[in-house]
Amino acid sequence: MKHFENIIIGFGKAGKTLAGSLTKNGQEVLLIEKDSAMYGGTCINVACLPSKNMIINAQRGTCYDEAIATKNRLVDKLRNKNYHKVADQENATVLRADVSFIDDYTIEVSDDSGQETVIGDKIFINTGSTPVLPNVQGLKNSQHVFTSKTLLDQTQQTKNIAILGDGPIGLEFAAMYAKFGSQVTVIGQNKMILNQLEPEIANAAKEDMMTDGVQFLLNSQLTKVTDMVNGIILDIDTPNGGKTLHVDALLVATGRRANTDDLHLERTNIKTGSHGEILVNDVLETNVTNIFAMGDVKGGPQFTYISLDDWRILNSQFFGDQTRTRANRPVFANTIFLNPAISSVGQTEAQLQKKEQPYKIFQMLTAGVPKAQVIGNPRGSYKVLVDEKTHQILGATIYAEEAYETINVISLAMQNNLPAEALRDQIYTHPTMTEALNDLFAEL
Repeated sequence: MKHFENIIIGFGKAGKTLAGSLTKNGQEVLLIEKDSAMYGGTCINVACLPSKNMIINAQRGTCYDEAIATKNRLVDKLRNKNYHKVADQENATVLRADVSFIDDYTIEVSDDSGQETVIGDKIFINTGSTPVLPNVQGLKNSQHVFTSKTLLDQTQQTKNIAILGDGPIGLEFAAMYAKFGSQVTVIGQNKMILNQLEPEIANAAKEDMMTDGVQFLLNSQLTKVTDMVNGIILDIDTPNGGKTLHVDALLVATGRRANTDDLHLERTNIKTGSHGEILVNDVLETNVTNIFAMGDVKGGPQFTYISLDDWRILNSQFFGDQTRTRANRPVFANTIFLNPAISSVGQTEAQLQKKEQPYKIFQMLTAGVPKAQVIGNPRGSYKVLVDEKTHQILGATIYAEEAYETINVISLAMQNNLPAEALRDQIYTHPTMTEALNDLFAEL
């Protein structure tokens, strides 16, 4: 039985970065990843970076074949770089193998060469999340049903695609495929898309997507999937009755859950939640001493930048001043990469009304920002909610070009308790989308 100081299960953002910290401090690390195509984690291989690369190329007018080739070159480059970033460290070993727990600190690893048992003083679980497939007749056995991961592997463009799910992932793919020229239908169970956002901005995004050719079947339920030689038939219950849709493929984007099924945690004392997520405290330790969980597998916000912050928490605990925890995680925003992107941070107007918290609204159309005209995409608007007395920012939603950059300025102001006047009076370079903040708060 081999013994290691540290065993990291999963080559995700938090795990690979932690491996670097541990080896830098002279500690021994075994990093185990079951899929060599996932070195570097979900983000660089099958999610954030490849999908955003495809979205950008679609918006540039690049043909699908060229976009796929570009995406594959990017992923191969990043995967190789990430592998060597860990594997080349003197104290690190990267092992491609399946993992299952035997007890709290003992795991069995198996690969083509056989099985082996290893034990770790500290074990870090970083296995991420996996797509949820709903229990719809015929869906799980269909040859024409894809997840976001498997759809990105398709070298030929799907010309007529349905997307089950009206959340961020489904809508990003819908906007992307529409830009590539595909016929796109979104099937959603909610009455409106993006119901966690400001409703007027969500509705504006829907209208713009419809202009781009996306069709919506909302407040609807997929009831049956039937494979055909030339595609797939979908039976859908809509508010106007039953509808049959014949498409080439179906993308299922109905959420993700913690990827723990194959770990056999039932053989351990590690506690999990109702969706399989591993329960952790504020410093990411499970109920079992020296066993930690990081990234999506622990539940909570499923963003790669949260996984990176999980590393910061552990790095602070092991090698820093031990002040950083989940409880004092900085303010962070969220972006949905549509055309243009929608970025949000903090609370919505509905949330403030429910709390009966006094606020002021500052709004403006994106068309009033010179850079939007320069880019040639004046769609969208800005909406920021400010405390009535202190003028501190309570929440913001930006539907505009480069919203994902501007929102970080607002997040920084919120984190440091700066009043909106600080953003109003700042001198920004020109022409930029961020200088919209001068005009947005002009009446403050």
